[in-house]
Amino acid sequence: MISLRSYLLVGLIAAVATAASLPAVIRFARAHGWQATPDERRMHPVPTPDVGGISMFIGILAAIVGASLIGDFDQLFQDSTEIIGVVVASAIIFALGILDDIRDISPPAKVTGVVVAAVALVWFGVTMFQFRVPFLDVFVLSGDWVPLFTVFWLLGMTQAINLIDGLDGLAAGIVAIGAAAFFIYSRDLAEGNLLPQPNIGPLVAIIAVGVCIGFLPFNFNPARIFMGDSGSLLLGLLMAVATSVVGGRADPDTQSANGQTYFFLAPIFISLLVLAVPIVDVLFAIIRRTASGRSFTQADMGHLHHRLIQLGHGPRRSVVILWGWAALLSTVVLFSALYSTGSALVIFLIVGSALSVFTVLHPRIRRHDAQVHEADLVGDEPHA
Repeated sequence: MISLRSYLLVGLIAAVATAASLPAVIRFARAHGWQATPDERRMHPVPTPDVGGISMFIGILAAIVGASLIGDFDQLFQDSTEIIGVVVASAIIFALGILDDIRDISPPAKVTGVVVAAVALVWFGVTMFQFRVPFLDVFVLSGDWVPLFTVFWLLGMTQAINLIDGLDGLAAGIVAIGAAAFFIYSRDLAEGNLLPQPNIGPLVAIIAVGVCIGFLPFNFNPARIFMGDSGSLLLGLLMAVATSVVGGRADPDTQSANGQTYFFLAPIFISLLVLAVPIVDVLFAIIRRTASGRSFTQADMGHLHHRLIQLGHGPRRSVVILWGWAALLSTVVLFSALYSTGSALVIFLIVGSALSVFTVLHPRIRRHDAQVHEADLVGDEPHA
């Protein structure tokens, strides 16, 4: 077993490398005009560098190099080509994203680039082998179906992260929460001998956590830099890889040590649930745009974060609310998957109810208080 300390060290390397490179990236981006300018969809008041993916890519490479120098990870580097596949696919995705950040490329070109990255993953064996639909059956993927599922999974994850990246710190925070939850889940699978080894899933997940933590101090409102497509696509790639090689390879018919089945014997669905916030957002975007007769690639103001702002929440509070939902859902999933007790679910239900009330009613209460205060001021005015 790879020690927790080694994993945390790799995550720390990713965070430090990302954060340390950001000041230089910000200066470089400003010097070359690589900035997002304010418009009707962007809420920042001044031009802001939007190539934060450069630092994220640096953090990923630094973490992989660091892991290669730590003895605990020797089996991952010596007995498998999957790490090479992750590096190659990351380079393809990064090149695609940075080109879009600088020049704006067409949606078909972006999809083509993601497909090329997926082909690289397949070539180096970074794929899922099987998945189980709850209450139905285990579906073992044949060689003909593996490339298709890899393309589908990568497209879904990259688009989910890309679409949720609409407010300062939102995407980085949600991916950090989801990746951390998935790291804990995959480590538990490995410790219970339920995950064939060597498996790069936990390593990729902790790298995603580190990159996001290193990026967040520069990206939270008011952001000094945006991750851009180069960053969001990279995070989508990391989550696609981690979830596919864990959820698509774990033994779906084995119970944990305490007798708890892994969430209805469907490990791959854990991947979807820990990233429920961005996935729900992209599903609603598909339905919303299709129903209105618009192209799926046409941007709009109907995302979850936009709706929160329309309710009356500010950008910072909207981000924190969505972080809260991501953390709550991830924690519920982990408890459901790893523990047989249901007593904690009552606590989660209470917390979820409180978060729902705050999400919906807080702006109304503030507006009511403001109206009452205004009425009091008018009532206090002296009469002529």
